[in-house]
Amino acid sequence: MFNRLSAYAPQALAVLRIVTALLFIEHGTQKLFGFPVPADGATEGLMLVAGILEVVGGLLVLIGFFTRPVSFVLCGMMAVAYWMVHAPMGVWPVANFGDAAILFCFIFGYLVFAGPGAWSVNKQ
Repeated sequence: MFNRLSAYAPQALAVLRIVTALLFIEHGTQKLFGFPVPADGATEGLMLVAGILEVVGGLLVLIGFFTRPVSFVLCGMMAVAYWMVHAPMGVWPVANFGDAAILFCFIFGYLVFAGPGAWSVNKQ
């Protein structure tokens, strides 16, 4: 029964890519524009760079343009964010607020290998 669902794998991958990108862009707009809620230290140093990468990289992933190389950069960015910002606050991701960074890291890592799926500017 579930074998029939494999025919929709490219579309499911695209939905994962699009939803991830939209959530990622939201983190960037928070840092750059204080929307939907302001971030602490949003216009300072690495937070400014992170906000730019989140908005621009998120938009590229959203439309499926250069998904693999952009996802590679964003995967690394999220790994660095986790170890620099979240891990020093404690061992457990739910306690150090790093669970989103971990999920973004692994989803972007998956997109490096899987590609953009259906509905992308760069067709596979």
